[in-house]
Amino acid sequence: MMRPYFLIVAISALMSLPAGAQHGATNGEWRFYGGDAGTTKYSPLDQINADNVKDLKIVWEWNARNFGKRPDFNWETTPLMIGGVLYTTVGTRRDAVAIDAATGETIWVYRLDEGTRGQVVARAQNRGLAYWSDGKGDDRILLISPGYQLVALNAKTGAPLPGFGANGLIDLTKGLDRDVVKPGSIGASSPAIVIRDTVVVGAALMSGAAPSSKENVPGYIRGYDVRTGKMLWTFHTIAQPGEFGNNTWENDSWKYTGNTGAWAPLSADDELGYVYIPVEMPTGDFYGGTRPGDNLFSDSLVCLDARSGKRIWYFQVVHHDIWDMDITAAPMLVDITVAGKRIKAVAVVTKQGSTYVFDRVSGEPVWPIVERPVLQSDVPGEKTAATQPFPTKPPAFEKQGTSLDDLIDFTPEIKAEALKIAAQYKLGPLFTPPILATADKRGTLLSPSHVGGANWQGGAIDPETGMLYVASVNNPDSLGLALADPKRSDMGYVGGGGRGAAAGRGGAPAPVMDENVPRVPPKVNIGPGGLPLVKPPWGRIVAIDLNKGDIAWSIANGDTPDYIKNHPLLKGIDIGRTGKPSRSPLMVTKTLLFSADGNDLFNGVAGGGGNTFRAIDKKTGAVLHEMQLPAMATGIPMTYMVDGRQYIVVAVGATGVPAELVALALP
Repeated sequence: MMRPYFLIVAISALMSLPAGAQHGATNGEWRFYGGDAGTTKYSPLDQINADNVKDLKIVWEWNARNFGKRPDFNWETTPLMIGGVLYTTVGTRRDAVAIDAATGETIWVYRLDEGTRGQVVARAQNRGLAYWSDGKGDDRILLISPGYQLVALNAKTGAPLPGFGANGLIDLTKGLDRDVVKPGSIGASSPAIVIRDTVVVGAALMSGAAPSSKENVPGYIRGYDVRTGKMLWTFHTIAQPGEFGNNTWENDSWKYTGNTGAWAPLSADDELGYVYIPVEMPTGDFYGGTRPGDNLFSDSLVCLDARSGKRIWYFQVVHHDIWDMDITAAPMLVDITVAGKRIKAVAVVTKQGSTYVFDRVSGEPVWPIVERPVLQSDVPGEKTAATQPFPTKPPAFEKQGTSLDDLIDFTPEIKAEALKIAAQYKLGPLFTPPILATADKRGTLLSPSHVGGANWQGGAIDPETGMLYVASVNNPDSLGLALADPKRSDMGYVGGGGRGAAAGRGGAPAPVMDENVPRVPPKVNIGPGGLPLVKPPWGRIVAIDLNKGDIAWSIANGDTPDYIKNHPLLKGIDIGRTGKPSRSPLMVTKTLLFSADGNDLFNGVAGGGGNTFRAIDKKTGAVLHEMQLPAMATGIPMTYMVDGRQYIVVAVGATGVPAELVALALP
């Protein structure tokens, strides 16, 4: 039977609907997390350009040190800017604040005291807020609290709106159909999105490399009326009986399997009234024996009608995921011209280094996506999908799969040692399954790993040219499975080797402060003398022409890490610019691409991170200007115009350096 890896509904009706061109942020503002509802991260502002970008200065800083019982160091927020006011979440308690966009002066602060509910949470990080206006003076800020409550605030005063839900609040833990919903088991790490008059809310859950149970909370997607807070619909990301896709959850695994939330940011098309949902994988990052089948709608891009919740189309990018390769980046909307045909497109970049491009109205792939046979698992109880979907265009933006040819070879001695190390692992193409860790083989060497490729930083798109820019990481990781201790987990097998043993989604709650304690993450390379095992670049920025489906240029993201430059095994050897193994947050303007070294606070590897902020020629990839920020960029940059002056604002922080917003402008 042919796998229904994508579904198109009522094409003739859909094609008659209007679909407006995507233009990025408008009127000098930044009204959505990604600039516009389509998450382009693009602004047509050009006061700051190639000629004067060298003159950028820090004009104000807003410190987040005192928001919460301890400072936040990993502030992943991107503020909104409407009417000269910045709005953002702040601190370990996720307060909402309004800030004068020209001066950095605080206007108002909203703090929700959730008690213990706000102390034990699924996800400590949050990337910002949502905004809605009726155009007549009713302006609202939408906050998702650490305890998973949706709060509607008056944008002018920061006061809760009593006509929304119960005194301005909605308990998002209600209506999830499971008894396993407990405080801290589900939350949100990205903002809601408002499309027309509907607030659409995603979900994030705890780590799941070694979950305590195959039973977990489902990350359903819900829509609420922005005026009243009334719940309008629920989309079951785990298909229920009578729903399309339920048969892809074999052995009644739909009854207990959880996750399949949308922890990445959401995107929308206001003209169509559609919202685009990047759905994560199910419970159990590296073992799926408890959930046989393709598991719809996990690992899928799902298009819904925002007002009704009706599924319009979907595409599953990974069948029966056992690699933690869920969709982690917001879909990006752009209008492109392919072979003379104008297409309203949506593109999504993934951990595996692929770019999937669709007609956002119909769901039809812009270029063929083919099902190819993949290696099968020999782990007891595992039932691997026979095939996986591979885009024929654009080419992968990151190295996929591992082979002996990929190993580091700066000297014959280094190459010989790399070969000895590689012999301890199973190598193979993309989608090589995890193996049981043994004395002879520690695990499967995955490339990209589950913390490689693209992640929540996603990409940025220039809607005027159809050029997509994406940052990725090349850091292969070992993944070996181990027999689960039945006293600790009923999963059968859990992640037990490599950095993958400590990451993923679906485990038990942890205190909110744990993810913000200043600490140095595991920074161990398995290559010769602590070097990376594979050839550089270890971090890159790639430009993809979506009109042609080709890569326009690729550059290393940053310089060679100091520990590699000064490594005794490389004395006297010039290895060039290798890039840093951390993803650059990207933002595009009329003339420039802005980037930074990237955030390595969590999921870090040796040599990642740094304080450098860059302006890049978006046509060629040439670095035009570099400057130092007070700390590493932890959020996506944004830009706006106030009183005739263009500003760029980015959140920064580092281990031991409390987070702050930094505003850049010309003198």
